[in-house]
Amino acid sequence: MTLAIQPLKPMQIEEAKAVITEGCFEFFGKTPADFEDMTDISTHYAAPAGTFLVLMDGDRVVGTGAVRRLDAETCELKRMWFLPAYRGRGLGTQMAERLFEFARAAGYKRIRLDTAAELKAANKLYQRLGFYFIERYHEGHGTIFMEMVL
Repeated sequence: MTLAIQPLKPMQIEEAKAVITEGCFEFFGKTPADFEDMTDISTHYAAPAGTFLVLMDGDRVVGTGAVRRLDAETCELKRMWFLPAYRGRGLGTQMAERLFEFARAAGYKRIRLDTAAELKAANKLYQRLGFYFIERYHEGHGTIFMEMVL
C-alpha cells in the first residue's frame, strides 16, 4: 500500500465525490445535498486562495480535504472525508496539517469549519488539532461551528 496526499486532478473529481458520498450516506443516511463547490473546482479551491487535496492509495482516491477562502484573513476547511478502512490511522491529522500549511502560506490568520454531532471521531480530531467552538458563521447544513488560529 502506497499512500500519498496530493492535489486533486480533474480526472479524480468523480472518485473524490464517491468518497464524500459514501461518508455522508454512512453517517447521515443520505447523499450530500449538493456538489456545487466541486462542479468547478477552480472557482472554489484554486490557488492561491484555496486547494483540494486527495489521499491516494496507489491510483485510488481514498480520502479528501480542502481549503477555500472566506475572506482575506479567514479560510474554511471543507470536504474532509476518508473511506472507513483509512480512518483512525492518523491520516486525517496528516491531511489537516497539509491543509494548514497551505492556509498559512496563503496568508490566512484563521481557519473555520462546520460539522455535525454525528461525526464524533472527526469532531474529536478537530479539537485535538486546536479548533474551538464558535457561533454559526453561515446558513449551511452544519450544526457545529469551529475555528482555529493558524
